[in-house]
Amino acid sequence: MATFEIIGGNRLSGDIYPQGAKNEALQVICAVLLTPEKVTIKNIPDIRDVNKLIELLECLGVEVERPEPSTCVFKATNVNAEYMLTEEYKQKAASLRGSIMVVGPMLARFGVGYIPRPGGDKIGRRRLDTHFVGFQKLGAIFDFDSKENFFKVEAHNLKGSYMLLDEASVTGTANILMAAVLTPGKTTIFNAACEPYVQQLCKMLVSMGAKIWGIGSNLLTIEGVESLGGCTHTILPDMIEIGSFIGLAAMTRSEITIKNVSYENLGIIPDAFSRLGIKMERINDDIHIPQQDNYEIDTFIDGSIMTIADAPWPGLTPDLLSVFLVVATQAKGSVLIHQKMFESRLFFVDKLIDMGAQIILCDPHRATVIGHNQQMQLRPTTMSSPDIRAGVALLIAALSADGKSVIHNIEQIDRGYQDIDQRLNAIGANIKRIG
Repeated sequence: MATFEIIGGNRLSGDIYPQGAKNEALQVICAVLLTPEKVTIKNIPDIRDVNKLIELLECLGVEVERPEPSTCVFKATNVNAEYMLTEEYKQKAASLRGSIMVVGPMLARFGVGYIPRPGGDKIGRRRLDTHFVGFQKLGAIFDFDSKENFFKVEAHNLKGSYMLLDEASVTGTANILMAAVLTPGKTTIFNAACEPYVQQLCKMLVSMGAKIWGIGSNLLTIEGVESLGGCTHTILPDMIEIGSFIGLAAMTRSEITIKNVSYENLGIIPDAFSRLGIKMERINDDIHIPQQDNYEIDTFIDGSIMTIADAPWPGLTPDLLSVFLVVATQAKGSVLIHQKMFESRLFFVDKLIDMGAQIILCDPHRATVIGHNQQMQLRPTTMSSPDIRAGVALLIAALSADGKSVIHNIEQIDRGYQDIDQRLNAIGANIKRIG
């Protein structure tokens, strides 16, 4: 188990470039299964979850070339669908949440899609009903082996259908969408997720020959085509990492410029940080965060305490609430953080309380933070990263603390953040990787 040793209290300075978006990468990489032709994907982040998904596709028979470190050329000509029934596949796919999105493409092109219950972050229930109900609407036969925890969908005569999703699931929308593009007839998906990652997947599929209308809305219409061709696609910068860097700059009272952020795809994220009192300036496609010795949380118009809550796009992504919570610990004022989606995601706050943060965990979904106004730095401590997003929030806390902190289980951070220690050290952090 690898560990970070962090000497906190340093002010950072300089430019930092965000990696490619993890959540988009997991979707578009699965989409290469829809065609036997070459698909080139650029700006792929070199992180554990993405690399494990690429390895899984290679085991399925997809040819993968890397002409550049962040570029892959995929060719899914000789896919072996029977590999999905092997014990090796079950073990590899079960360790990766993103593996669920191979089911839609495999079902559409080969008539079968098998997956064990996927792994990933332990942040509460993450049900898969939306995916499989959608496949059933298209005509697939669904089976779940409760003893093996193994899901199966099979169909050789899929047909377009109208469906109203019970939740605006990002991965569910992507999975159903990838099945629908090769399904004869018209498919209508209402209450579809419309995050930039889903929009990017739609644009990639259209460039491959798919017919999709309503991109960017919650009503997608797909006219199935017989086959798809190859394409070249570039992944957006990671909005979660960009938000993490904004929070890091504020917590450490640093001056940082985040380069090439694709600002138009950040949605409400900059405004949400502004409500915590964090100043920032857009310069072309960069975000400049000046050094701030203090930042004050806004209130609602009637003077009541600010609430920051997650919501489906264009609302605030739940992946950033851990960062908002830790940043609020050094603000002036109070805020209620409301994590609606996952009931275990706020349980890392006990680590921040140990560091001296003033936080009341109201219930599994809500925490009230009373900020220190930078009058008292967090204390260094030893802790363990429970998931990707909480892990980077704890890293931000450690970088602001006065002294040496230790974070164990940093494999969780590596799942979502590429070379985070090296990139932050380059702008003045003091992070040492051990193991």
